[in-house]
Amino acid sequence: MRITFIGGGNMAGAIIGGLARQGGHRIHVVEHQQDKLDQLAADFGCSGSQALPERFAADEVVVLAVKPQQLRELCLALAPVLNGALVVSIAAGIRLDALARWLGSRRIVRVMPNTPAMVGKGVSGLYADAAVSAADRDAAETVMRAAGLTVWLADEAGIDDITCVSGSGPAYVFYFIESMIEAAAKAGFGADKARELVLATFDGAVELARQSPLPVAELRRNVMSKGGTTERAIARFEAEGVKAAIVAGAMDCRDRSIEMGRELSQE
Repeated sequence: MRITFIGGGNMAGAIIGGLARQGGHRIHVVEHQQDKLDQLAADFGCSGSQALPERFAADEVVVLAVKPQQLRELCLALAPVLNGALVVSIAAGIRLDALARWLGSRRIVRVMPNTPAMVGKGVSGLYADAAVSAADRDAAETVMRAAGLTVWLADEAGIDDITCVSGSGPAYVFYFIESMIEAAAKAGFGADKARELVLATFDGAVELARQSPLPVAELRRNVMSKGGTTERAIARFEAEGVKAAIVAGAMDCRDRSIEMGRELSQE
């Protein structure tokens, strides 16, 4: 597959790395910073340029990997040279209708990836409307599957839904890890050992949840005994409203995703 990335930042690099491991792709990167182009070429063997091509191939996949605030200007520059190529946008917030207006094409797949794509463990939500063929959907999925799990969303609002769970979710997990490392340090462990213990604990708990047929709530209860140490900790979490705050924060994230979409998708 012939794939051009517009933007060579961390997320683009993560996907390019996965595609390079897949093999069989011709990857080109358009990026104004030459040092990023040089690094991507050294790491993955892809070609690069600082300017858009004069014309894309109709069977090419063009991945928009720039900041949302830059997307309108980029799309307007792409429109005369796009030549009907499939566009995959990983920029947060910008609605399909806005992309279609700016590009003059509805051959577009919107994607919400997340940062664990950088280690091949990402989750990407994909949405395309009826104008996008099954072959184009397969092409977009091939690109994003290089970074991890892919999930097709039934409607565009699903992008906001998956943003609050998987898109922003790693930050919630990192926040809890931070807190646990702080607790380990307070208990007397050195910084390196605290980090090691907490990361291993998360890794083991996630793997147990993945392999066990039991609901996560039951796995949690299985760690607890009446009047014991774990029950005391969970009782404090419940009293402090930790679970409710996490759920409410995720919903706030979803609301902000909707707001940003409205703000960034205007003419």
